[in-house]
Amino acid sequence: MKNRTIEFLVGCFVLVGLVAVLYLAIQVGSARFFGSDSYTLKARFSSASGVNPGSRIEIAGVRVGTVKDVSLNDNFFAIVSLELPTTIQLDDDTIASVKTAGLIGDRFIDLSPGGSGFPLEAGDLIVDTESALDIESLISRFALGGIDEKAK
Repeated sequence: MKNRTIEFLVGCFVLVGLVAVLYLAIQVGSARFFGSDSYTLKARFSSASGVNPGSRIEIAGVRVGTVKDVSLNDNFFAIVSLELPTTIQLDDDTIASVKTAGLIGDRFIDLSPGGSGFPLEAGDLIVDTESALDIESLISRFALGGIDEKAK
Protein backbone atom coordinates (compact mmCIF):
# COMPACT_ATOMS: atom_id res chain seq x y z
CA MET A 1 0.00 0.00 0.00
CA LYS A 2 2.84 2.35 0.87
CA ASN A 3 4.46 1.75 -2.57
CA ARG A 4 1.26 2.83 -4.34
CA THR A 5 1.19 6.09 -2.39
CA ILE A 6 4.81 6.85 -3.28
CA GLU A 7 4.18 5.99 -6.95
CA PHE A 8 1.11 8.24 -6.97
CA LEU A 9 3.04 11.16 -5.45
CA VAL A 10 5.94 10.72 -7.89
CA GLY A 11 3.45 10.61 -10.79
CA CYS A 12 1.78 13.81 -9.58
CA PHE A 13 5.17 15.51 -9.19
CA VAL A 14 6.20 14.54 -12.74
CA LEU A 15 2.83 15.69 -14.12
CA VAL A 16 3.11 19.07 -12.38
CA GLY A 17 6.66 19.42 -13.73
CA LEU A 18 5.53 18.70 -17.29
CA VAL A 19 2.67 21.21 -17.00
CA ALA A 20 5.13 23.84 -15.71
CA VAL A 21 7.53 23.20 -18.62
CA LEU A 22 4.63 23.41 -21.10
CA TYR A 23 3.48 26.69 -19.55
CA LEU A 24 6.98 28.18 -19.79
CA ALA A 25 7.31 27.04 -23.40
CA ILE A 26 4.06 28.80 -24.28
CA GLN A 27 5.00 31.99 -22.38
CA VAL A 28 8.44 32.18 -23.97
CA GLY A 29 7.13 31.25 -27.40
CA SER A 30 9.65 33.33 -29.30
CA ALA A 31 12.64 31.60 -27.69
CA ARG A 32 14.41 29.13 -29.96
CA PHE A 33 16.17 26.16 -28.40
CA PHE A 34 17.62 24.57 -31.54
CA GLY A 35 19.02 27.44 -33.58
CA SER A 36 17.22 30.53 -34.71
CA ASP A 37 15.31 31.43 -37.83
CA SER A 38 16.35 35.09 -37.60
CA TYR A 39 19.52 37.15 -37.37
CA THR A 40 20.36 40.73 -36.46
CA LEU A 41 22.06 43.42 -38.54
CA LYS A 42 22.82 46.96 -37.46
CA ALA A 43 22.37 50.17 -39.46
CA ARG A 44 23.96 53.57 -38.69
CA PHE A 45 21.80 56.67 -39.25
CA SER A 46 22.47 60.35 -38.66
CA SER A 47 18.85 60.51 -37.44
CA ALA A 48 16.43 57.70 -36.64
CA SER A 49 13.67 59.98 -35.41
CA GLY A 50 10.38 58.10 -35.10
CA VAL A 51 11.94 54.63 -35.44
CA ASN A 52 11.28 52.55 -32.33
CA PRO A 53 11.71 48.93 -31.26
CA GLY A 54 8.95 47.02 -33.02
CA SER A 55 8.91 49.29 -36.10
CA ARG A 56 8.61 47.32 -39.30
CA ILE A 57 11.32 46.60 -41.85
CA GLU A 58 10.32 46.36 -45.51
CA ILE A 59 11.88 45.28 -48.78
CA ALA A 60 9.95 46.30 -51.92
CA GLY A 61 6.90 47.16 -49.78
CA VAL A 62 6.77 43.75 -48.09
CA ARG A 63 7.25 43.46 -44.34
CA VAL A 64 10.27 41.24 -43.69
CA GLY A 65 11.33 42.02 -40.12
CA THR A 66 11.21 44.30 -37.11
CA VAL A 67 13.43 46.82 -35.39
CA LYS A 68 14.90 45.21 -32.29
CA ASP A 69 16.63 48.20 -30.68
CA VAL A 70 17.58 51.84 -31.28
CA SER A 71 20.60 53.30 -29.48
CA LEU A 72 23.15 56.11 -29.73
CA ASN A 73 26.82 55.34 -30.31
CA ASP A 74 29.88 57.28 -29.08
CA ASN A 75 29.93 59.42 -32.25
CA PHE A 76 26.28 60.45 -31.80
CA PHE A 77 24.93 58.29 -34.61
CA ALA A 78 21.72 56.31 -34.18
CA ILE A 79 22.39 52.56 -34.32
CA VAL A 80 19.29 50.58 -35.28
CA SER A 81 19.27 46.80 -34.73
CA LEU A 82 17.34 45.04 -37.50
CA GLU A 83 15.93 41.55 -36.92
CA LEU A 84 15.52 39.67 -40.21
CA PRO A 85 14.65 36.08 -41.13
CA THR A 86 17.57 33.88 -42.19
CA THR A 87 15.80 33.29 -45.50
CA ILE A 88 16.69 36.87 -46.50
CA GLN A 89 20.39 37.33 -47.20
CA LEU A 90 21.53 40.88 -47.91
CA ASP A 91 24.78 42.02 -49.53
CA ASP A 92 27.18 44.58 -48.08
CA ASP A 93 26.01 47.30 -50.50
CA THR A 94 22.44 47.23 -49.16
CA ILE A 95 20.93 50.66 -48.50
CA ALA A 96 18.76 51.21 -45.41
CA SER A 97 16.38 54.18 -45.45
CA VAL A 98 14.02 55.62 -42.85
CA LYS A 99 10.65 56.11 -44.56
CA THR A 100 7.29 57.44 -43.46
CA ALA A 101 4.01 55.68 -44.17
CA GLY A 102 1.95 58.45 -45.73
CA LEU A 103 2.44 62.12 -44.91
CA ILE A 104 2.47 61.84 -41.11
CA GLY A 105 2.37 58.08 -40.61
CA ASP A 106 4.63 55.70 -38.72
CA ARG A 107 8.31 55.55 -39.56
CA PHE A 108 9.81 52.28 -40.79
CA ILE A 109 13.06 50.97 -42.29
CA ASP A 110 13.13 50.28 -46.03
CA LEU A 111 15.95 48.07 -47.30
CA SER A 112 17.19 48.24 -50.89
CA PRO A 113 19.24 45.07 -51.45
CA GLY A 114 22.50 45.42 -53.31
CA GLY A 115 24.11 42.97 -55.65
CA SER A 116 27.78 42.94 -54.67
CA GLY A 117 27.84 39.23 -53.93
CA PHE A 118 29.41 39.80 -50.50
CA PRO A 119 26.72 38.82 -47.97
CA LEU A 120 26.25 40.55 -44.64
CA GLU A 121 26.52 38.29 -41.61
CA ALA A 122 24.81 38.53 -38.23
CA GLY A 123 26.00 41.62 -36.35
CA ASP A 124 27.38 43.41 -39.44
CA LEU A 125 26.81 47.15 -39.90
CA ILE A 126 24.98 48.73 -42.83
CA VAL A 127 26.67 52.09 -43.43
CA ASP A 128 24.82 53.14 -46.61
CA THR A 129 21.81 54.76 -44.99
CA GLU A 130 19.36 57.59 -45.62
CA SER A 131 17.56 59.36 -42.79
CA ALA A 132 13.97 60.52 -43.20
CA LEU A 133 13.06 64.01 -44.29
CA ASP A 134 11.81 65.77 -41.17
CA ILE A 135 8.67 67.70 -42.15
CA GLU A 136 8.54 69.59 -38.84
CA SER A 137 12.04 71.02 -39.18
CA LEU A 138 11.34 72.00 -42.80
CA ILE A 139 8.18 73.84 -41.81
CA SER A 140 9.83 75.58 -38.86
CA ARG A 141 12.82 76.54 -41.01
CA PHE A 142 10.51 77.94 -43.67
CA ALA A 143 8.37 79.78 -41.11
CA LEU A 144 11.36 81.22 -39.25
CA GLY A 145 13.05 82.05 -42.54
CA GLY A 146 9.98 84.05 -43.54
CA ILE A 147 10.06 85.93 -40.22
CA ASP A 148 13.78 86.59 -40.60
CA GLU A 149 13.28 88.17 -44.02
CA LYS A 150 10.57 90.50 -42.66
CA ALA A 151 12.84 91.61 -39.80
CA LYS A 152 15.48 92.83 -42.26
